[in-house]
Amino acid sequence: MNIQKIHHVAYRCRDAKETVDFYKRVMDMDLVLAIAEDLVPSTKEPDPYMHIFLDAGMGNVLAFFELPTKPDMGRDENTPEWVQHIAFELESLDALHAAKAQVEAEGIEVIGPTNHGIFKSIYFFDPNGHRLELAANTHQPGDLERLHEVAPAMIEEWAQTKKAPRHAAWLHEREFGDA
Repeated sequence: MNIQKIHHVAYRCRDAKETVDFYKRVMDMDLVLAIAEDLVPSTKEPDPYMHIFLDAGMGNVLAFFELPTKPDMGRDENTPEWVQHIAFELESLDALHAAKAQVEAEGIEVIGPTNHGIFKSIYFFDPNGHRLELAANTHQPGDLERLHEVAPAMIEEWAQTKKAPRHAAWLHEREFGDA
């Protein structure tokens, strides 16, 4: 397993729009993209969310989830375990499949690969109960630019509806054959 870098680090937030505004204003971080769904991709659990990604510099990405159907944030007891995780980027899908076999050979249960449209991932827990993700990018040229363009509109719609915006339905349709 040749980990390339941290793919992203994710935490929960109370309000996606407020969080983006704060990090842009106070930390000079750019909104890279937003992903919103009504079902959790890895578990298929019905649970609408807005997932935002911020440029933390040098290729580092700081991410947050807004979870409007969950109780208010506390000491993390109310945050689903799929939300807070550490993601590491691998160099290819072949490396991802090899990593999955390596982790499973250790007797560790692995979820995935899960297709997120722009990358595929596997998930498992460390001995401390922290969820880990290994990810390999699958996006095509122009995908990230298109997602960057629609991110502000997605945040605005999410702020008003708390339902997954369909601004990036083209990606879902391409990857999964439906809208």
